[in-house]
Amino acid sequence: MTTIQLPETLKWGAATASYQIEGAAHEGGRTPSIWDVFSHAPGNVKNGDTGDNACNSYHKYKEDVNHLSELGVDQYRFSISWSRVIPQGRGELNPEGIAYYRNLIQELLDHGIEPMITLYHWDLPQILQDEGGWEARETTDAFLAYAEAMFKEFGGQVKKWLTINEPWCASFLSNYLGVHAPGKTSLQAGVDVAHHLMLAHGKAVQSFRELVPDGEIGYAPNLGWLEPYSPSQEDIDACKRGMMWQKEWFMDPVFKGTYPETLIQLFAEHGASLNVEEGDLEIISQPIDLMGINYYTGSLGRYKEDGGLFQVEEVPLDERRTDIDWPIYAEGFYKALTDIHQTYGDVPIYITENGACYNHGVEDGRVYDQERIDYLKQHLTSLSRAIEAGVPIVGYIVWSLLDNFEWAEGYEKRFGIIHVNFETFERTRKDSYYWYRDTVNNHSFEV
Repeated sequence: MTTIQLPETLKWGAATASYQIEGAAHEGGRTPSIWDVFSHAPGNVKNGDTGDNACNSYHKYKEDVNHLSELGVDQYRFSISWSRVIPQGRGELNPEGIAYYRNLIQELLDHGIEPMITLYHWDLPQILQDEGGWEARETTDAFLAYAEAMFKEFGGQVKKWLTINEPWCASFLSNYLGVHAPGKTSLQAGVDVAHHLMLAHGKAVQSFRELVPDGEIGYAPNLGWLEPYSPSQEDIDACKRGMMWQKEWFMDPVFKGTYPETLIQLFAEHGASLNVEEGDLEIISQPIDLMGINYYTGSLGRYKEDGGLFQVEEVPLDERRTDIDWPIYAEGFYKALTDIHQTYGDVPIYITENGACYNHGVEDGRVYDQERIDYLKQHLTSLSRAIEAGVPIVGYIVWSLLDNFEWAEGYEKRFGIIHVNFETFERTRKDSYYWYRDTVNNHSFEV
């Protein structure tokens, strides 16, 4: 056995998102989000599942914090439900919604756990969607007002903030590919939403400097890794295009104040234009304090003439896949992190999501999920290598604390280190929970 030792300074955490765990969809003054409407429309989510009840964390948050406390993590990353705290999308705050998050934050602090808040994890109030949603530039101002309200309410106790989670998913997956809410299939909508999400991010960062001067703020893009199938220039270029959609499109505006010209031209060839107003890129490129990276999967990539918008075909390295059918490519994690560092410099990085879907049930009071442990070992080894290579990684946050409502997959796909019975809401710690606890405590593990 070989020991992988991680720095004593590395922060450890676990993550969730509001619509995926809270439930209580019709309680406490909350109004519907786009995910309520999308999940209730037939055919959008497997088995007709919805987040109406989810994990019932709205009522069981104290139990969940106790699990976090006994896990030994430093941080808990969670998101705020915009429609729970501002039911009309704009304007008046909902005291019951504010109280829920205030109680959660206090419970975390009482257990010595630092809160990390994500402002937007995809659950836009439906009332704003009815006015045009993220396709409408005005929604960036509604987001700014929402962000400022949260900074004022919670900024005294919460010092770590993320604006937007996975803007690629909230824009292109949701508005061009139609997989997530609101389920549109327009490239122009995807491009517009992507820009407005980044503009909203920049506006919130500007305001944060004044309202939480001792805090840190960033955002959490997702990306995979495509390794060229061969040394041919066609394969290399195809992989660059495929990754540029997630990486450069959402990172260049923040760190360089530009969008990648290659994609601007490609989108234009397919009838979609980038509508940037004067001053937008200056707002988006506000300096940030940290960047979240969400990484799950990667594969080989090769040129294919009819391979979609980017003419790239993904080729799995081997037969290893998680139960959501994503290839396992831990080497891609190392390559993605070192590439981001080389491209964008020394911004501190939190791994804000990394984890695996395995759908094990409870057997005799136990959940045997060695496959998840193996996945985490492989990716934490890559993390260690990236740290050794000089990548400024300050934290690792596993996805997810709980099995939850897995978006369009409903309740079939389980990412948690804690099993949830979605009928009774009983929590059962998996073997991976105990392995992660030991890794957190020792800052090391054996492979």
